[in-house]
Amino acid sequence: MTSVESPIRLAIVDDHKMLLGALTEWIRGAASDIRMVAAVPTWPELLTHSEFPVDVVLLDLDLKDNIPVSLKLSILKTTGVKTVLMSTYSDPAVVREALASGALGYLVKTEDPTMIVEAIRAAYIGESFISNELDIALNATTTGSPKLSAQERRVMALYAAGEPVKSVAYELGISEETAKSYLKRIREKYRASGFDVGTKVALRKRAILDGIILD
Repeated sequence: MTSVESPIRLAIVDDHKMLLGALTEWIRGAASDIRMVAAVPTWPELLTHSEFPVDVVLLDLDLKDNIPVSLKLSILKTTGVKTVLMSTYSDPAVVREALASGALGYLVKTEDPTMIVEAIRAAYIGESFISNELDIALNATTTGSPKLSAQERRVMALYAAGEPVKSVAYELGISEETAKSYLKRIREKYRASGFDVGTKVALRKRAILDGIILD
């Protein structure tokens, strides 16, 4: 653990202001070796913040700014900042891509918040961190499941996690009709592979089995 005299300087970037506020308050009281120095809703505000560069950034993967996460991770690595990503979904392909791009941790927002402290401490000393549940999903093998595009996986993850179509569309920055089209294609692909996901319950069960969301 880092000493209180030289705490880990942490920044959080998340465009959900309620979550940003809640995380800020929780982390401030969670560990004496972590000091929150910045909590901002956008990527540019992080880069221009007076405390940047920090030691560790807790970065929302789902920021709607059309800036590739690989570019963000590259910039942070160049400035010596360690990164832990947060996301609403746990699709193995997305997680692997994030870790391969330089993220030292990956947290699903539905997981126990105490894991945040573990992930921050691990990243600070250059170690990677994912939860046991996510590790199982990464190493799980599925048979016969259809190949979905990255956007189809995101739509499936959000919808299967309980979000209505309108919220899925908002989260991904697409129209409601486009979101419905993605869901239709997803169901068609699963049907062609021999899986009936016609109901939301069935789609959720399949998403869990395929490691797209955590149970």
